Amino acid sequence: MKTIANVQEGERLVGFFLVKECEIRVAVNGDEYMDLLLGDATGTIPSKIWDITEQQKAAVHAKTILKIDGQVRLFRGRKQLQINRVRIASDEDKVELQSLVQKSATPREELWQDLRMVIDDVQNDAYGAILRKLFGKKEVRDKLTTIPASKVMHHAYYAGLLEHTVSLCHATLQLLAVYPHLNKDLLLTTCLLHDIGKTRSIDDPITPEYTEEGELMGHLVMSVEMINEAAFEAGISSQNEEITALKHCILSQYGDTEKGLGSAVSGKLPEAVFFNAVEELDAKLNAIQMGKGETEGGWQYHPLFKRKMKTN
Repeated sequence: MKTIANVQEGERLVGFFLVKECEIRVAVNGDEYMDLLLGDATGTIPSKIWDITEQQKAAVHAKTILKIDGQVRLFRGRKQLQINRVRIASDEDKVELQSLVQKSATPREELWQDLRMVIDDVQNDAYGAILRKLFGKKEVRDKLTTIPASKVMHHAYYAGLLEHTVSLCHATLQLLAVYPHLNKDLLLTTCLLHDIGKTRSIDDPITPEYTEEGELMGHLVMSVEMINEAAFEAGISSQNEEITALKHCILSQYGDTEKGLGSAVSGKLPEAVFFNAVEELDAKLNAIQMGKGETEGGWQYHPLFKRKMKTN
């Protein structure tokens, strides 16, 4: 069966696809067309609907399921789906939205159990109290276990944030054998909470967009806010030395501020330097993995690297 991931240039692609993004644009001749990002369980592919009708404009939006018959073309080295026939899926088609959602390769339930085991491994009283307060909130658990880690850059799929978080914990536990002088509890808590603000800054696990708060503040600030709130609820001062070290590792996770990648402060603790390296490694390797199959020759420009990368 042909899917977005395995279809090649010139091949026909027929099936049901989820609209991930949808925007009405105007062509050079003045006609309106619909610019789409379509998805199935294996990936995403851009497409367009030309000569759109008023009915299509009203009915097609993010999370709409479309039945499409099209052909794959290359545009600037990347696959696009040229639509020959399209209709909106009906109830009679019996297509489950979840069947068209790209997910982590590891089952969500397994990832969650791994994360719980890491939480139990944290011995520091202050960090343990913060973790219990935050992960004890249903709204936090529901978001953490479903939303992507980002919209585009890395782990950009259902439960991607959970996978990214658990991967960081596993990598850290392995590397602590090489760097035993580092503070294990600080590093594990940083892994667990480094992107906790995304549970407030990303609004939807299927077609993610940034919330207004997320757009205006950013997830690093929101992560620190959530830690401060949890500390207050646990009766711990937000100026507690251990809590300050945790917030420093989170605010410096993108490396030196001179890089301009988003850190609020450059890393000034050995644990901060370590975490930046591990976080960057996991994000970049996943970004390369996500790019597999998107181009014919295997070379693809990726904004995370600001250069072409060999993905096949």
